[in-house]
Amino acid sequence: QVQLVESGGGLVQPGGSLRLSCAASGRIFRIYAMNWYRQAPGKQRELVASITSGGITNVVDSVKGRFTISRDNAKNTVYLQMNSLKPEDTAVYSCNADIVTIIGTMSNRYWGQGTQVTVSS
Repeated sequence: QVQLVESGGGLVQPGGSLRLSCAASGRIFRIYAMNWYRQAPGKQRELVASITSGGITNVVDSVKGRFTISRDNAKNTVYLQMNSLKPEDTAVYSCNADIVTIIGTMSNRYWGQGTQVTVSS
């Protein structure tokens, strides 16, 4: 089995920073794309940032220049550095990853449980 566990969420004042981590563990042969999503109350879940196994990144326009996604392939971990946080960034942040567990098979998408980020004074 594969588990993704997020950490690093919490309460922060506007303009502050947080760094989220998402570590994958279990039977892992290879990890392809890793992504961060968020869902605010009453809103649809949205893709915030993504990173390929080769390190190519993409972030949604609303967080460009403020959020940075990175990964440590040796640790099977993806990070989301969030700077200049705004109240509208308040949401549950979740990660997912496309993981191959058995060599020669296709990948499956696994999700973490989510971590709450609250931006408020």
